[in-house]
Amino acid sequence: MIFSLANRTALVTGASRGLGRVIAVALAQAGAHVIVNGRDAGRLAPVVQAIKEAGGSARACAFDIADGEAREHALADLEAGDIAVDILVNNVGRRHRGPVSEIDHGAFLALVDADLAAPYTLTRALLPGMIARGSGRIINICSIAGPRARANDAAYTAAKGGLAALTRAMAMEFAPHGILVNGIAPGFFATETNEAMTRDPKVQRFVEEHIPLGRWGEPHEIAGAAVFLASDAASYVNGHILTVDAGLSVSF
Repeated sequence: MIFSLANRTALVTGASRGLGRVIAVALAQAGAHVIVNGRDAGRLAPVVQAIKEAGGSARACAFDIADGEAREHALADLEAGDIAVDILVNNVGRRHRGPVSEIDHGAFLALVDADLAAPYTLTRALLPGMIARGSGRIINICSIAGPRARANDAAYTAAKGGLAALTRAMAMEFAPHGILVNGIAPGFFATETNEAMTRDPKVQRFVEEHIPLGRWGEPHEIAGAAVFLASDAASYVNGHILTVDAGLSVSF
């Protein structure tokens, strides 16, 4: 029961596919009522249906987290329905690979807005309710790219590094209110977004040579980390970035 999320409500952004979908399903299996978010309502419907068919509770909430007006309307609708978010998973992440010389100012700001500013503003919007209840869990999906670096990925690395720093800062600020803030840093996961990379022989050789387990992570392997950080099992875990990468970031 220490991992139970019964009587709690979770909002998972970017939950229509990939790691976000897996996390949403896992939280529902642990007992949470899950609000699945994404930009396309049509892609959210199958996720909600799958959760309900498995005996869980879920509803869709379609809006672009980077669109301030849409975000405010969506959250207002939740409040009107007397729905209080206890667990926020900031999962949405966009990527724009390329050398610095080819990523202009506008493209850089768009990525940072989605990967860093949007989690900040969404957290800020839900913060008053969590403070009023004296409890809350915020889980930011960071990346092993945050504390590391590689060529032609500067914008994403900067945004995810900033999200990890934001996680630590929020953890210190919100702890007195009973709100815990942590992050998950995934490594190489075989999601739809990374499908092209999984077929790239060069990337596959890197995976086999540098990841101790010698393989890509399967999306379901992120689920336990999310449930743990959302549950009472992690009641004394705060400001931590939980790395889930099969040992890649600690190997040399």
